[in-house]
Amino acid sequence: MTIFILVPGFGEVKLPCLISDGMVLQRDSEIKIWGWSASGEKISVQFIDSTYKTKANKNGEWSIVLKGIKAGGPYKMNIHGSNEISISDILIGDVWVCSGQSNMELSMKRVSPIYQTEINNCENSNIRQFYVPQKFDFNKPQRDLKSGSWKSANPENILNFSAAAYFFAKELYAKYHVPVGLINASLGGSPAEAWLSEEALKKFPDYYKEAEKFKDSTLINKIENSDRVRTQAWYTLLHLKDEGYKNPHKTWVDPTLNTSDWQTTKIPGYWSSAGPGAINGVVWFRKEIQLPSSMAGQQAKLNLGRIVDADSVFVNGIFVGTTSYQYPPRRYEIPSGILKEGHNIIVVRVISNIGIGGFVPDKPYELIAGGQTIDLKGIWQFQLGAKMEPLQGQTFIRFKPEGLFNAMINPLINFRIKGVIWYQGESNAGRPLEYRELLPALIKDWRTKWNQGDFPFLLVQLPNFMETKSEPDESNWALLREAQLKTLSVPNTGMAVTIDIGEWNDVHPLNKKDVGKRLALAAQKVAYKDDKVVYSGPIYKSFEVEGNKVILTIENIGSGLIVKGGGELNYFAISGADKKFVWAKAIIENDKIIVCNEKVTNPVAVRYAWADNPEGANLFNMEGLPASPFRTDDWTGK
Repeated sequence: MTIFILVPGFGEVKLPCLISDGMVLQRDSEIKIWGWSASGEKISVQFIDSTYKTKANKNGEWSIVLKGIKAGGPYKMNIHGSNEISISDILIGDVWVCSGQSNMELSMKRVSPIYQTEINNCENSNIRQFYVPQKFDFNKPQRDLKSGSWKSANPENILNFSAAAYFFAKELYAKYHVPVGLINASLGGSPAEAWLSEEALKKFPDYYKEAEKFKDSTLINKIENSDRVRTQAWYTLLHLKDEGYKNPHKTWVDPTLNTSDWQTTKIPGYWSSAGPGAINGVVWFRKEIQLPSSMAGQQAKLNLGRIVDADSVFVNGIFVGTTSYQYPPRRYEIPSGILKEGHNIIVVRVISNIGIGGFVPDKPYELIAGGQTIDLKGIWQFQLGAKMEPLQGQTFIRFKPEGLFNAMINPLINFRIKGVIWYQGESNAGRPLEYRELLPALIKDWRTKWNQGDFPFLLVQLPNFMETKSEPDESNWALLREAQLKTLSVPNTGMAVTIDIGEWNDVHPLNKKDVGKRLALAAQKVAYKDDKVVYSGPIYKSFEVEGNKVILTIENIGSGLIVKGGGELNYFAISGADKKFVWAKAIIENDKIIVCNEKVTNPVAVRYAWADNPEGANLFNMEGLPASPFRTDDWTGK
């Protein structure tokens, strides 16, 4: 944004961060342009072929409204007061707020290994993102963001785009050829209550009370200092105890170290089942590999899957990278000149803070150089460096109720939007019944704050995650998905079902392309009022019992129900009055589903895909969209 200062002084016109170069404004709506200046200052705004005039109120606040502007651009806007501000490269299109926790935050850089072609070919100035700084505030709603700018999609900028939001925007632009603006206001690990305003929290007394408590900055400083001191003390003691560093002249990083007394284990895997056992502290791992001359001296990539919790990695005694927490994939670059022909040593120092440490299974463990790949899975040596008591977790004040709304959402509410896409719920999965009220309350709260009616609100249902179970069981993740499904009773909402595109061993599945596509289908129906689009997979409607069979009526069948991949339907369970569920046979008949088990003669309830990870659940419609998990029973509200 270029600013021409005409009259320096206290009363200069100032604009919110959102109103800046490259912004996307909402088409066919009442667009508010606002800012601050000296009390009573006269302001004029020139845009396209019109001039709008206003005067700042006694608090120095001013605004004008642009009405009914069609999609297009780029345009320029000039704002005159005691100074002049020129804003360039403005587009008119559709603006979406993209919010939630880590799976919305997850960037294109993080998923780049499977989307490199999309990244290379992403150049499109009509798709833009504004990244909202991650802040919290418990004392008052903020009127502006600390920083931020609009970035258009190109191979450099795209790496910082939300992956789910980008693929959503890409689908919409391909369909409607209208510019898309993404306002990315998301934060990994955040629970829903952190995104509620103070007014909305009053419906949840415990959260309201907690939010009030954290208005005390002295308390926050005390907690943060306690966390910092405790963590520093733990790591200081760990380093002092670590046998791998005891001898400064021959640390365990040294590739010539005599490791004949080290034990062996298979990688990947967790310590509790193999290796040092269920302990916390630091364990060193070491693997010798033989490389051909064609790989020697080459720049290389070292993929070490995911490691719980933290790691530092050395190749032939040279440090090549570190990661401080468990969730990111370990992708390290080995500079040229480190690898050599023949004997090479990889050393990984792993720290487990609390819980189970180790190398996450079903991830890539490999060395890539010179177009060749060495598989690193298999036998590694290991040695315990230091055993520690578990490290008490961080308090995560930023996740407390109200804080994220005040700092990351309230500054946006004057900016006209098309709607919201929301990917969140993992952090509330331990309280799934409460989510039935939290999510609708959040939708109502945001719609009230934006004051533009029941704008579209589209959510992502939680994907499949964690290990599969051989028998029907209870599941908090299934209950949370049910709460999300129930939210569709709120007007102008839609949902993308993702139980087929998660990863059992990763709460951050990489497939965000299908997430974006399914959100875009929901948008076509909810936001763009396309009644012909098949926007959802099958949704349970009702059931009836005939003898020993339960007959399910299903909505959103599209062109018809199918068993994806053929064969028999999976993941249907049935119960009698004893409430003990067993696997059932299910068939599709005239777009209804008939469920039975010969041992359950008087069935009363059916469940489908009711599990943390219903891997293999295969009820779809012909358009390729999966059915949402459901149950016909809700005997106790649990």
